Amino acid sequence: MNRKMSGGYKTFNAFNILFLSILGLVMFLPFLNVIAQSFSSSAAITSGKVTFWPIEFTLINYEYVFSDASIWRSFAVSVFITAAGTLVNLVATATLAYPVSRQEYVGRRIVVLLVLVTMIFSAPLIPNFILIKNLHLMNTPWALILPGAISAFNFFVMHSFFKQLPAEVIDSARIDGCGELRIMTSMVVPLSKPVMASLGIFYAVGHWNAYMSALYYIDQPKWWPLQVKLKKMFETDDISIDPGASQFSDLAFTSPEGIKMATIIIATLPIILIYPFLQRHFVKGLTLGAVKS
Repeated sequence: MNRKMSGGYKTFNAFNILFLSILGLVMFLPFLNVIAQSFSSSAAITSGKVTFWPIEFTLINYEYVFSDASIWRSFAVSVFITAAGTLVNLVATATLAYPVSRQEYVGRRIVVLLVLVTMIFSAPLIPNFILIKNLHLMNTPWALILPGAISAFNFFVMHSFFKQLPAEVIDSARIDGCGELRIMTSMVVPLSKPVMASLGIFYAVGHWNAYMSALYYIDQPKWWPLQVKLKKMFETDDISIDPGASQFSDLAFTSPEGIKMATIIIATLPIILIYPFLQRHFVKGLTLGAVKS
């Protein structure tokens, strides 16, 4: 019986590996095509010869992107929104989740209920727009950071994680004379690296991919994040020529697709490169935060 179960398990496991490998490959192929086009010549892209391998290998598309100051300006805006936004998100979420996770704080259930309401019911676009305008946040990166300072879902994950921290450790710190802020910064946060890393990835990816909110609240090109810049590039085949990239004027009109693909690769790489450094905390943080509710 055990042998049959062992054999069945091996077969099932092999099927899972095969199925997930094929699924992963299917998902990776479009990205591979984007990479191939970014390194291909304009003639090869226009004729449709490029599939999953560069044709007539060239770096001209990346040379254009690296020389276009407007793209790098949008890149810098996205980096600022992602870095500042993730920091604000983690600080705001932690400072709300920690107090309501401790049994000694009065009114914690009301706070949790209010957060739950925001998770179920969200404000419509027009009230949000009026609020952002009245706060004078229009055409500033803060319009993409402050309104979503706390995600309800991430709050509940962090709240569940904090509830599992030993109460004895926190009580001993209070006996030693530590204030709540000192306990938070010196004990709670260091013990919460897994969940901080996991939610940091969620927040960072959300900020890096910010698109619709940027379209709503930012109409000045100098404050466009990279995703909006990409959208503007894809609206037309005529790539705008930045003064710093004027030597590529012919390329911009003959090979816009190659330039777009190169920009997509540059826009995707930062998150791909950051994830491996936080991967070891990722699964652990979500698992520990989901044990209790």
